[in-house]
Amino acid sequence: MTRAISEEVTVITQFHLSPKRRRGGGRGAHLVVLSGHNVGQVYTLEKERTDIGREDGIEIQIMDAGISRRHAAIVRQGEHYVLEDAGSRNGTYANNHRIEGTHTLNDGDKIQLGAMTVLKFAYADEAEADYAQKMYEAAHRDGLTGAFNRRYFEERLTAEIPYSVRHRRPLALLMLDLDHFKAVNDTHGHPVGDVVLKEFASLVTSITREDDVLVRYGGEEFAVLCRNTDLIKASILGERIRHEVAGFLFAADSVGLRISVSVGIAALPDPEISSPELMVNAADEALYQAKERGRNCVVTRRTK
Repeated sequence: MTRAISEEVTVITQFHLSPKRRRGGGRGAHLVVLSGHNVGQVYTLEKERTDIGREDGIEIQIMDAGISRRHAAIVRQGEHYVLEDAGSRNGTYANNHRIEGTHTLNDGDKIQLGAMTVLKFAYADEAEADYAQKMYEAAHRDGLTGAFNRRYFEERLTAEIPYSVRHRRPLALLMLDLDHFKAVNDTHGHPVGDVVLKEFASLVTSITREDDVLVRYGGEEFAVLCRNTDLIKASILGERIRHEVAGFLFAADSVGLRISVSVGIAALPDPEISSPELMVNAADEALYQAKERGRNCVVTRRTK
């Protein structure tokens, strides 16, 4: 079951919001991620001050190695929005020029932060912003279950591991695989199997935290990426998921199904895990051991 994360070429899509009209006509200010992580994500600037950086809990958190904990801010001043640097180490750029003090933003301005992040400042009405956000969701979520897709997972894990190592924060990865799922499709048909997958994703979402990332990794295999979660806490979460799934009656076309799940877990810090591929392989190996032990169990990778 060991796999390496694929090296795919990412096509960067730029959402073009309509040109600015005067405020007061239902149009608000937004930031759109043009490059870096979470390409296409739309942030609505609703507060008088919106801070940007890597710090947990900040209004706009961007996982880029070159971005400071509190890097920059956008401040509303009357009819205008102003970009200001917050004392960042690498500086804040507007349209390729490093700002000194503040910069009044115009529709279409490009904001460069860190090593690879570019944001576009744009005015748009609610419908336009909602459409752009839905396009982002469609590009990063699995169409059947609503969980994040593998492309997003690879992007996120690539950012989370250096952050975890640099700031000495724990990071856990749980690989989940529905046991004997092929028998569900063979016996009841793929439409019933699809319902089971959707209900499983919904159940796991109700158990995990809002900040945890649920991913449909492929077929009946899912992953949960948990920040600030060590191996012990991840094991507790894995056991809770296993227990809840085992007791859940999947309602698929009036067919009541009982299904179990096997869970494999790896977590940082771990001296043998230094890349996304190694972390996935470690959690995958633990999942394989769970299958070998009879399924419907949780196996954690133990550091030496």
